[in-house]
Amino acid sequence: MDGFPRAAGRVLVIAPHPDDEVLGCGGTMARLAEMGSSVEVAIVTEGKPPRYDRDGVEKVRAEAAAAHALLGVRSTHYLDLPAAELDGIRHADLNAAMGALIDATMPDTIFVPFVGDIHLDHQLVFRSAMVAARPRQATYPRTILAYETLSETNWSAPYIEPIFAPTLYVDIASTLDRKLAAFIAYESQCCVFPNERSPEAIRALAALRGATVHRHAAEAFVLVREVI
Repeated sequence: MDGFPRAAGRVLVIAPHPDDEVLGCGGTMARLAEMGSSVEVAIVTEGKPPRYDRDGVEKVRAEAAAAHALLGVRSTHYLDLPAAELDGIRHADLNAAMGALIDATMPDTIFVPFVGDIHLDHQLVFRSAMVAARPRQATYPRTILAYETLSETNWSAPYIEPIFAPTLYVDIASTLDRKLAAFIAYESQCCVFPNERSPEAIRALAALRGATVHRHAAEAFVLVREVI
């Protein structure tokens, strides 16, 4: 039996904020698209005034379109919930938005942020995605993978918050350059090394994760659920 990623089917990557999807699984997204999977992205939040400038928000959305085109993303969904303020909306409303997303896209595989990330938006998105992905009917996501996000996953307090301990690795040696190009397309989010949100740091993490499993480059995930 062919395992992941060949049998990924319809793929949905859920990103709390624009660029989380590229940081967490850009190389895997490109590889899956090459292999014939339908890859879609859902960006949960949008910057709202006065915290965020409208022109800046539109710039990031244009950057996301360019990045997703490089990775072979079929479509991008925007839930337009308030960035850095998800704790201010009713959890039932976030659950409902995530449920509607899952119902509309009907993914076989979903990628979600790690529950132990330091950003509360990431934690809340993970929990609502898990609510939406419950196996309550014949059709539901068969595979759920949590990705790591540089400057979020690694900044949480070890042994107090859940620790990101990878259980699944995807070889991205052939798609790492596309991942880097996609992140560079997020011009407003791209920083100068040694900032973690830099192409050099992303490449270094890919090399580390790859070397862990004797590959040149990899992305690491926590396998939350798989039904085969």
